Amino acid sequence: QVQLVESGGGSVQPGGSLRLSCAASGATFSRYCMGWFRQRPGKEREGVGSIYTGSGQEHYRDSVRGRFTISRDNAKNTVYLQMNTLQPQDTAMYYCAVPEHCSRITTTSYEYWGQGTQVTVSS
Repeated sequence: QVQLVESGGGSVQPGGSLRLSCAASGATFSRYCMGWFRQRPGKEREGVGSIYTGSGQEHYRDSVRGRFTISRDNAKNTVYLQMNTLQPQDTAMYYCAVPEHCSRITTTSYEYWGQGTQVTVSS
C-alpha cells in the first residue's frame, strides 16, 4: 500500500510560482512512476505530468509544458511539482498520484493518490 502526502499549495497572483511536494511511503520509490493530476471545480480530473523515479524521464500535458517541472529526490522519497508562470486556469486541487501508464498523461488512470492540496491563482 502506497501513502502519498502533498504539501505546498496556496494562493498566488498570475505569473507567480509555487512548488508542491509529495512525500511517498509504503513502496520502493525508485521503481515507480509518480505523477500529478488536478481537478478544477465542476471539471473532470486531468493529468498534469509524471516522472519515472528511476530514470527521471518526465512527461507533461501540453498546457503546462515549459511552465511546470516535476522532479524527485529518491533519498527522501519525495516528488516535487514546480509551477511557474501560473495562470488563473491553473487553479485546482492538485493531487500526487501513481499513474497506471506513465507517459499517457491525458488518458491514464491512477492506482494511488493523496488527499490533495489547493492551488489558487487570482489577482
